Amino acid sequence: MIPSLLLRFLLFSVLWWVLAEGRIDGWWLGAVAVVTATCVSVILMPPAVHRLRWGQIPSFVLFFLRNSVRGGFQVAMMALRGRAALQPGVLELQLNLPAGGPRVLMTNVIGLMPGTLSVELAEDRLRVHVLDERLPIEAEAGELEARISALFGVGR
Repeated sequence: MIPSLLLRFLLFSVLWWVLAEGRIDGWWLGAVAVVTATCVSVILMPPAVHRLRWGQIPSFVLFFLRNSVRGGFQVAMMALRGRAALQPGVLELQLNLPAGGPRVLMTNVIGLMPGTLSVELAEDRLRVHVLDERLPIEAEAGELEARISALFGVGR
């Protein structure tokens, strides 16, 4: 808990320093803002129960970059085919990830898959808007979930 508080305090302090353009004369207000931001961040996002496995980060970043490029290309091709070639819809995916950081990451990163965008995260269900329901969204979401499980070292 203490390392998390110190890290947040440090990050908000650096953010204030950047916003203040390195000037010292605004630190009386900055101290109040940094302490308030740290306290609010702890309330809104309590310290993580699940820790990142640092050795998995390069693999996840490569997966993310590869799928971002592939997703962008596929969406461009869908746009060129025209609206008539699409079958948009909303899918509901069952998540097997634990609550907290793993589910939040899944919700935010699922948009790298072609034509997908998170709509709602409720309990262990994630609603996703898709441009074409015929795409293998569930299989790709399963692969993403497996990568996130490995990143956090949690079982599926």
